[in-house]
Amino acid sequence: MSFAHGTVHQAGADIQAALTADAGVLALWESLTPLARNEFICWIDDAKREPTRKKRVAWMVDSLREGKRRPCCWAGCVHRDDKAPSKSQQWVISRKGN
Repeated sequence: MSFAHGTVHQAGADIQAALTADAGVLALWESLTPLARNEFICWIDDAKREPTRKKRVAWMVDSLREGKRRPCCWAGCVHRDDKAPSKSQQWVISRKGN
């Protein structure tokens, strides 16, 4: 079975397990655009600690059930090379070393 990933990021095993555990949630995931899926994956992958990552995976599943299509309060994926980073993304990139 093929799994729908993002435009830049591939969903990790934990994300795939959470989404495939419920056919309804998986259908919601598949209804997202590749860019929207990419935002969720990047946001989850950006977690520095495993407990945060687990919390974000659970939040993503709940958000999909609630009809949300992107992670809130997220500057966006800084890994895309098809467009220049926005001002907020540039700020995020500049803070990564701190």
